[in-house]
Amino acid sequence: MGKLFGTDGIRGKANRSPMDSETAIAAGRAVALYFRNSRKIVLGKDTRASGDMIMYALVSGVCSAGCDAVTAGVLPTPAVAVLAREIQADAGLVVSASHNPYYDNGVKVFQGDGAKLSDKQESEIERIALAQETAFLITETDIGSVSPLPDAERRYIGFLKSAAPPGFSLKGLKIAADCSNGAVSRIAPALFSELGADIEIIHGSPDGKNINHECGSEHPEELCEKVVSSGAHIGFAFDGDGDRLIAVDENGGILTGDHILAISAGHMKEKGTLKNNVAVSTVMSNKGLTQALKKMGIRHLTADVGDRYVKELMVESGAVIGGEDSGHMIYLDSHTTGDGLLTALKLIESVKEQNRPLSELRSVVTIFPQILMNVEIARKPPIESVPELMKAIRAVEERLGENGRVLVRYSGTQPCCRVMVEGPDRGEIEQYCREILETVSRTIGS
Repeated sequence: MGKLFGTDGIRGKANRSPMDSETAIAAGRAVALYFRNSRKIVLGKDTRASGDMIMYALVSGVCSAGCDAVTAGVLPTPAVAVLAREIQADAGLVVSASHNPYYDNGVKVFQGDGAKLSDKQESEIERIALAQETAFLITETDIGSVSPLPDAERRYIGFLKSAAPPGFSLKGLKIAADCSNGAVSRIAPALFSELGADIEIIHGSPDGKNINHECGSEHPEELCEKVVSSGAHIGFAFDGDGDRLIAVDENGGILTGDHILAISAGHMKEKGTLKNNVAVSTVMSNKGLTQALKKMGIRHLTADVGDRYVKELMVESGAVIGGEDSGHMIYLDSHTTGDGLLTALKLIESVKEQNRPLSELRSVVTIFPQILMNVEIARKPPIESVPELMKAIRAVEERLGENGRVLVRYSGTQPCCRVMVEGPDRGEIEQYCREILETVSRTIGS
């Protein structure tokens, strides 16, 4: 086993370290050992083919440490955070690789209160797992047991309904939803229908291998067509584990997380619920978001990439709303983590209470053209330690001046480098992006 944790839990190719059964057993045991005197840990998974293999390996590790495992089946990641609190578990484990292809998988870890782990906590769990500690003094009579949680879906749907305003109804609203053949495939239609909406579903038939395949939040184009052709008022594209949301307005226009953050923050300010008058995003957010929040008189703070870091800054600044351009939104007054279905309800709430179509609400943000390109790499040295790459970055920054920006960073979950260039002219920034990408490939490429 090598290093386990990345930006968002453990992730890798299924059936290959660190996403093999042996590592999953060690990880499950390590989580149970970390939360000393653990009584029970709840586990859920998304729809990818390797989910059972990884989940039951985790279960084996959990039970070997004398802790009971409660299996909740296929559920969105944020649902496991809810269940951990509701059933008073010591931790929650989710088997998912989020928006990645089916042949990847991962493990996300929640504390019993529904919060994700800090870097320090992950490092200690990783230390226990890599040391393959066996001196946990569990006898053959103290091994943990396994039990299912049959009402897991109903508990989560109940939580989502409770997060909506009293009397909240979707009657008269037509919704198109792309479930990405993932974890929301059963829950999204049930939730929206029960609230009274007329619902059209695409990509809601998972087969273990079609999760995220040319659909969902990473590929909303088909949803745009569906919204227009079906006459829907709004469209929602989720990712495979249901913690992200990309929205589509009634004209087929795409709304990213930056749009949603600006709309929600502005609405909350009008209602007087925007605590400390602050909103948090990441360094990847568009310059248009910064300008929109400034125009609304809302303080804007930026965190490193990753919902964990967004939440940390939210807690530090007393913010109740934050998110990523990818559609990973956190509403701390309602939930401890990002939740695509909750975000959808919050966005509908803004539409209904302001009595304006989504196409009008989205105009609050003028998006600057932004080009993001990835390249596979062989190693991940500090960016600033690669002179030729730094020279290429600075050359582009000088040409853009105050009218744009450059961001070069490594993926926390994949062996690639991401190059983002933002500016007023799309053709120009695409050329700049390619120049930097070529330098990355030449200096540290695979």
